Amino acid sequence: MTATSRDPFSPQEIASEGIKPEEYTEIVRRLGRHPNKAELGMFGVMWSEHCCYKNSRPLLKQFPTTGSRILVGPGENAGVVDLGDGLQLAFKIESHNHPSAVEPFQGAATGVGGILRDIFTMGARPIALLNSLRFGSLEDARIQRLFSGVVAGISHYGNCVGVPTVGGEVYFDYAYSGNPLVNVMALGLMETSEIVKSGASGLGNPVLYVGSTTGRDGMGGASFASAELSDESIDDRPAVQVGDPFLEKSLIEACLEAFKTGAVVAAQDMGAAGITCSTSEMAAKGGVGIELDLDKIPVRETGMVPYEYLLSESQERMLFVAHKGREQELIDIFHRWGLHAVVAGTVIAEPIVRILFQGEVAAEIPAEALAENTPLYHRELLAEPPEYATKAWEWTPESLPDCTTAGIEIQGNWQSWNDILLTLLDTPTIASKSWVYRQYDHQVQNNTVILPGGADAAVIRLRPLEEIPNLKSQIRNLKLGVAATVDCNSRYVYLDPYEGAKAVVAEAARNLSCVGAEPLAVTDNLNFGSPEKPIGYWQLAEACRGLAEGCQELATPVTGGNVSLYNETLDSQGNPQPIYPTPVVGMVGLIPDLSKICGQGWQTAGDIIYLLGLPLTSPISLGASEYLATIHRTVAGKPPRVDFDLERRVQQVCREGIRQGWIRSAHDCAEGGVTIALAESCIAGNLGAEINLEMTTQLQRWDEVLFGEGGARILVSVAPAQQESWESYLQEYLGQEWQKLGKVGNSDAGLAVLTTDNHTVIKVNIEEMKARYTDAIARRLAIHTA
Repeated sequence: MTATSRDPFSPQEIASEGIKPEEYTEIVRRLGRHPNKAELGMFGVMWSEHCCYKNSRPLLKQFPTTGSRILVGPGENAGVVDLGDGLQLAFKIESHNHPSAVEPFQGAATGVGGILRDIFTMGARPIALLNSLRFGSLEDARIQRLFSGVVAGISHYGNCVGVPTVGGEVYFDYAYSGNPLVNVMALGLMETSEIVKSGASGLGNPVLYVGSTTGRDGMGGASFASAELSDESIDDRPAVQVGDPFLEKSLIEACLEAFKTGAVVAAQDMGAAGITCSTSEMAAKGGVGIELDLDKIPVRETGMVPYEYLLSESQERMLFVAHKGREQELIDIFHRWGLHAVVAGTVIAEPIVRILFQGEVAAEIPAEALAENTPLYHRELLAEPPEYATKAWEWTPESLPDCTTAGIEIQGNWQSWNDILLTLLDTPTIASKSWVYRQYDHQVQNNTVILPGGADAAVIRLRPLEEIPNLKSQIRNLKLGVAATVDCNSRYVYLDPYEGAKAVVAEAARNLSCVGAEPLAVTDNLNFGSPEKPIGYWQLAEACRGLAEGCQELATPVTGGNVSLYNETLDSQGNPQPIYPTPVVGMVGLIPDLSKICGQGWQTAGDIIYLLGLPLTSPISLGASEYLATIHRTVAGKPPRVDFDLERRVQQVCREGIRQGWIRSAHDCAEGGVTIALAESCIAGNLGAEINLEMTTQLQRWDEVLFGEGGARILVSVAPAQQESWESYLQEYLGQEWQKLGKVGNSDAGLAVLTTDNHTVIKVNIEEMKARYTDAIARRLAIHTA
């Protein structure tokens, strides 16, 4: 039996599947006939940007992907790194942007479920979640509903499935008003003796469908994720999946138990494109074919046709290839966990995906045509940067009003530096995210070492191997930990994609170094607008170039990730409004001794405060800064350039200082510059600080000194008894690239920034800073929910 030809589809029918006219011509050429409806849908999802990366794959090839600790790189469900002592860590990041824009609760919840499946499909037990979220202004009631819904969805799924959400980031900017970003990262500790791969093998081996039932939810979700949002698509709720975290918990346990039997040859999550993706990718990676009978698939709805089976993205489903004769062993395991498990197909020699339905061939396509040999677009890069960027680069600080040690006058209103500091602390992007993370069970599994908000990166304890059977060796160091972070300053990337992307990698590594972790590897989530437009492709190409250079310089190979393009919303005139280019970097690091870590809060009054990296007297531009955007309502200038040599030295000094026990607290200077970092350290430690500054040049502005961003800068505190050893070490490894700023005060001292001749620049008490910082998000939400 073979699939039969049919009449050509109309241009409208072709376009409705997200297929271009020239792509349809290529489909006909490859099949030697016109596809049927089911086959057209299969090509539509598999040739979408979400699945085949047809615009981005040529750019991704420049990423470094190998290293001494890399066990699995790009191409599998998740990357895997070697932590030593028999421990292996699987990790990945994925997006669920468009579903979350349409149905924020289920869109975000199923994003969590999907990334967890990527982890345990490898044979790893999920141990932590992080998220990177972006929304429009919280002053907008619609944005508040989106924001609250997304946070509730993440909380619901993560809490119910029993995996802690231990960290992340949340940004608010008008650029995301129509198209929020929901990126979720998961980490897992390998629990099987061998890493489970996805390539099918063994002719005649049975193909098992396991997990939940198939319904019509999530229809064409991959295509939906690869198109701009419009007034019509915003109501396209069938494209949004519905998840069940309790069923996923059972699926985790059943899969890990099944993998340990040795009866599973290969496994693949049914994520984007569902049955279509899992069958075609498993077949193509293994160089074989798969025949699957849809009549065997457990369903939750009646009257489904092949198109619906094949494009459904119903959640909590997996596809296995089992060793022939051992299928019942696996079926029994899943039945014991209350899950479906059936033999639905077979591995065949012919390298095709053959789908049967009611005794007929419903679809028959070469596996490589769906999963490997897909369209690629090598687009032309702009010869010169676009006008918006060159115009922004013309900005200089001279366009700002003059300022003094006392403050600055903005549009006729005098503002002291106290006022500016409190305004920035009240800005939702900078302010405490406690409203978010207190909804997450960040301590389930009892391995969270530092609670959210307490450090620049999450720190997770690794369980002793006695609790994890079937591993290759016994753990020798019970103090091992792993750190993780997600980072991206998208304003930097918007203004200069190349420099901004390098800064993303540098900041992620710096955050890991601030808790004492050695950066190991990266997973990335590339959120951009349309690559079919010259500016959109320029942003994507330049950002990829910057990420590749940053990962190469800091020896953090890329193990995989996700590309989410077409993040644009059509306005009332039908004009697309793209998001800021947002290449989120998820980075993991190794902590050799969990007793040698630190957070960002001051620990003891009298400790000495140092700034590692560029001293405050070094010129740093206000371009692209939070101060410029929030206080002066200006998005312009160039982001700071990354000095990788200084980054490496500063981060190494910070890690070594923590491991020697010299450093008691460490905090990266990011949005808002050194002053915001000082305030956050005061708030986190509930201790004050007295800082003495000297203005050494008349060319410097006080707002540059206080709120300028960039440079490899880390704020640390050191006990007086360690001062001599510490400063000797600094002199040897950093030369003049460090500065002693002042001392930690007691709890009622507040933050005081003084000049060397005793002029007060800033004097704010801790309670006042806390009130602005801690309640900023809740206060805005209360306005519309009261």
